[in-house]
Amino acid sequence: MDRPNERIAYFNGEFVPESHVLIPFRDRGFRHGDGVFDTARTIDGRIFRLKEHVDRLFRSLRYLRIEPPESPGEMREVTEEVVRKNLSRLPEGEDYWVFQNISRGPDWVGDEPNLRRGPTVVVHVMPLPLRERATLFRDGIELVTSSIRRIAPDAQSPRAKMSSYINLTLADMEVKASNPKAWASLLDANGRLNEGTGQNLFLVRDGTLMTPRGTMVLEGVSRGVVLELADKLGIPAREADLDPYDAYTSDEAFLSSTSLCVCPVRSIDHRPLAEEAIPGPVTRRLMDAYKEVLGGFDFEAQYLRMID
Repeated sequence: MDRPNERIAYFNGEFVPESHVLIPFRDRGFRHGDGVFDTARTIDGRIFRLKEHVDRLFRSLRYLRIEPPESPGEMREVTEEVVRKNLSRLPEGEDYWVFQNISRGPDWVGDEPNLRRGPTVVVHVMPLPLRERATLFRDGIELVTSSIRRIAPDAQSPRAKMSSYINLTLADMEVKASNPKAWASLLDANGRLNEGTGQNLFLVRDGTLMTPRGTMVLEGVSRGVVLELADKLGIPAREADLDPYDAYTSDEAFLSSTSLCVCPVRSIDHRPLAEEAIPGPVTRRLMDAYKEVLGGFDFEAQYLRMID
């Protein structure tokens, strides 16, 4: 039975109520995490940089040698249609996370007539966690380094956004066990700053913006926007091999992500940053410039007004 006011998803070629999205237990995405995904967000109901997200999705698919029936253009059209079909269900003043999840599909062993062949494709939406994360924009994020290292690139490329997030999940669980409000930051196998569970890290020292090298992390779409804006604003920026010393001695820090856009960090491993203002001056310039890229949409205010 359909649920009242149930959201609509795209599932293997059809638009169906979310409760009709039924993944076989033999699906390799369920059994092995053998798949990829990407995540965009809406801005006042419109998907931000959908082409960039779909392009990255198909690069991840090529890396895993998964070939969905949809072309990149068709995937963009399907994604836009899913959002359109669900806009009436979105509370006023809120926005959606927009997901494309694609697995290699079910395993076939002998004669399995009840299983469809080929990749499993799901496109769906869910409201952004605005209330849960609202205070981050007021107080800043407490960033804590996990003891769990990021999987090395010679084992698995971080540049593909793959369904298996257990490495990042374990790090997040470890950090939150001691501080439920903290966000996890991972180092790579060589002890360099890397990334977190869906966010890229930026540091600011003496007016210069620094971030881990793109070859070592998932290059977020929001990360790309920040680097574009830094160039436009004349803020010196560089990708570099960074270590905890760079984090501890930075003036400012912030995270970029699809859902947050840009959000300031207040401390790293319980060490307050040199710049006490939240956000710091460089972070503030980039946040305000990011809003202009969004057509004047104030993502910061969208979060802050959710604070009781």
